[in-house]
Amino acid sequence: STDTSAATSQQGTAASASTESILEAAVTPVVSITTASILTNTTRATSGRLVCATSTFWLKPIRLKTARKQQEDTEPNGAMTTRFKKHRHLRGHISAGHGRIGKHRKHPGGCGNAGGQHHHRINFDKYHPGYFGKVGMRNFHLVKKVIKTIDVCKVWSLVSERTRLHFKDKTDKAPVIDVLRAGYSKVTGKGRLIPQPVIVKARYFSKNAEEKIRAAGGVCVLCA
Repeated sequence: STDTSAATSQQGTAASASTESILEAAVTPVVSITTASILTNTTRATSGRLVCATSTFWLKPIRLKTARKQQEDTEPNGAMTTRFKKHRHLRGHISAGHGRIGKHRKHPGGCGNAGGQHHHRINFDKYHPGYFGKVGMRNFHLVKKVIKTIDVCKVWSLVSERTRLHFKDKTDKAPVIDVLRAGYSKVTGKGRLIPQPVIVKARYFSKNAEEKIRAAGGVCVLCA
């Protein structure tokens, strides 16, 4: 019985070794195929399934571009090709998807803002409250007050550079800049003012503009 078991184990070992060598030889070329791009047409025809001696490998299917997508890629400016339009597929369908009763007419609800107080009243009341009606009194010959402004950083541009340099080293005199004569009414406080005393005449001054002019040693003069 001992000799019989030993012989059986040797035969099993030899059989397993031969089986492993056969499987290695069968599996090696299959495992080397990693992508579906190198498969032949016959392999693709088997529903993307690759069969070997040991198991079945399912390959990821290749999604090919449809003819419509390829055509869109080649069309200039993304223009739709006529044969791919929706209406080409609706040939033979009498109403083309718009119904027999209602029909596809040009302006079924009226043009523009038609029906704001009638059949479109709900929309106007909900999204545009107060659209209709009058408020207040009429004012004939209304003249709107326009105030032209100039930034404090541009005040020196109203006089020449020669004038600025002439008064630069003088402590008892300062140049007078009248913004009203230049067509401006108000001086605003945007920007940096050259640190040199100056007398600015205007109808209005903002708070920041007044602070910057006084910090430079200048004076703000209000004019009617």
